[in-house]
Amino acid sequence: MSGGRTLAKAAGFLMAANLASRVLGFLRESLMAGFFGKTNATDAYNTAFILPDLLYWLLVGGVISSAFIPVLSEYIAKGNEEEGWKVVSSVVNITLLSLSILVVIGLVLTPFFIRLQVPGFDSETTKLTIHLTRIILIQPVILAMSGLTMGVLNSYKIFWPSALGTVLYNACIIFFGTIMADPKDPASISGFAFGVVAGAIANFAVQIPALRKVGIQYYPIIDFKHPGVRKIVFLSIPIVLSYALNQIQVVVNSNLGSTLAAGSITSIWYSYRLFQLPVGIFALAIAVAVFPTLTEQAALKQWDRFRETSSRAVRMVIFITLPVSAGMIALRFPLIRVLFEHGAFSSQDTILTAIPLFYFALGISAQSVIQILPRMFYALQDTWTPVILGLVAMAFNILCMYLLIKPLQHGGLAFATSLAALFNMFWLLYILRRRLKSIDGSRIFWTSIQSLGASLLMGAVVAFWGDWLTIVLGTGTLASVFILLSGTAIGIAIYAVVAKFMRMEEFEQTLGLVQMRLKRS
Repeated sequence: MSGGRTLAKAAGFLMAANLASRVLGFLRESLMAGFFGKTNATDAYNTAFILPDLLYWLLVGGVISSAFIPVLSEYIAKGNEEEGWKVVSSVVNITLLSLSILVVIGLVLTPFFIRLQVPGFDSETTKLTIHLTRIILIQPVILAMSGLTMGVLNSYKIFWPSALGTVLYNACIIFFGTIMADPKDPASISGFAFGVVAGAIANFAVQIPALRKVGIQYYPIIDFKHPGVRKIVFLSIPIVLSYALNQIQVVVNSNLGSTLAAGSITSIWYSYRLFQLPVGIFALAIAVAVFPTLTEQAALKQWDRFRETSSRAVRMVIFITLPVSAGMIALRFPLIRVLFEHGAFSSQDTILTAIPLFYFALGISAQSVIQILPRMFYALQDTWTPVILGLVAMAFNILCMYLLIKPLQHGGLAFATSLAALFNMFWLLYILRRRLKSIDGSRIFWTSIQSLGASLLMGAVVAFWGDWLTIVLGTGTLASVFILLSGTAIGIAIYAVVAKFMRMEEFEQTLGLVQMRLKRS
């Protein structure tokens, strides 16, 4: 089987699994919106993830994406698996020990961190945020085990266990959140927090059988002198610094958001979740599937194949996400109504949430491409360059937030994110072109131009259709569902016809990917 077909199958499976996970994720958000609306309780819940996420990404997320998979893939590619397992064991032991210590410290310092993070919260909201944060702080250690397990399996190009784990993760949050929710008691939102911990356990447990199947070899050692361990530590340093410094951006965002009207942080969060939907379903799936292949090609110095693999992934992401961006802008009101407008979530909340969603949607393609470009550097075992560019983009984001929050309110915080993503994407492409001499730039450029043209035409037609149907049918739930589904179908048809007319290579690739998934269903 060709490498391209193998990658297509892996990406197709991950897209399907990510879609299922995202659907459950939005069911979770929809239930929470129905129970608690867009209130201080939901602001507290969303803020409670900041510290646990920080600890996880400092010690695990960056290690897996930037160093763990590339180094382990190199050992596997060169037929030296035993040494690879020694490296895995040392890194797992170091990571879990360090993370456990930091979690204990975090539990003690939670009140200080929350008051620093969101000084605009009132005392009751602050108290609830501290309570929720301490529950969710149990999650990072468990999630670290599943994340490192995912890294091992991905190095062997086994993707399904971690993909299934994300589905179970969201299912657990929905289950516990639903059975414990009481709309009259804001503190009952803690059921969703307990679900996060249970979901992390399920995420890890489902990967254990696949880990045994690849022949796990665990060593109770911590060997800082092993060259593989030292390489991972060295490659991880800039990523750890990046995530630490990136909290400046998160603090600024939360500080500014907490000074706006109650529920503003929740509006940004809900719209950000929609913004991340195509990024997670399409871009991240393609990036995860292609990353082990890139690291293997880089390890074996197969540079022509490396460029072709990278170009194909970037062009596919652009082709898929530009029309999604246009469609989300055109259908943002019925989309929010269908997902969130019920129970305590009002029509006015829909209008307020649609504002940041519009600005977030402008940056979907840039954010999607950014899922791939840093991994190209990581495959080259260069973690400093994307980190430095990311920090520059972070500074640009903070500047834009301060400049835009006054004229655009919470929409300005979203627009700043999109502008920073575009800024980061262009600089990453520029540096990669200098590093690799060629990144197939002309094909990427023409794919972008053709996809943008087709997306603008599609978006204009869908927007007209949606506005006309809203006048005719109104804004009820059933009407919004029909507008959303019919608008999506019309948009897909228009985009497919235009892409086919322009004979875009990516259209044939995407069509083949869909047909492959249907045959396996």
